[in-house]
Amino acid sequence: MANHTATKKHARQALKRRDRNRYYGKTTRNAIKELRAAEGKDAKASLPSVESMIDKLAKRGVIHRKKAANLKSKLARKINADLAAK
Repeated sequence: MANHTATKKHARQALKRRDRNRYYGKTTRNAIKELRAAEGKDAKASLPSVESMIDKLAKRGVIHRKKAANLKSKLARKINADLAAK
């Protein structure tokens, strides 16, 4: 365990950040699953909010920016393909 005051504070902050990042990550993963399961216009309407969540994860450093770009691209392709098939 840490002995210095500043190191103890850093450990506390790291725990808070980890919990917060896990919450944001899990919330975003659930939103992505719901988006993939959604149909047609509902999926198209919720895409911007999910993309925003993904961008925020990349900005915070929870996921890599290129992973965020890949996720957004795959979601957009899937929704556009579903709409074109109908």
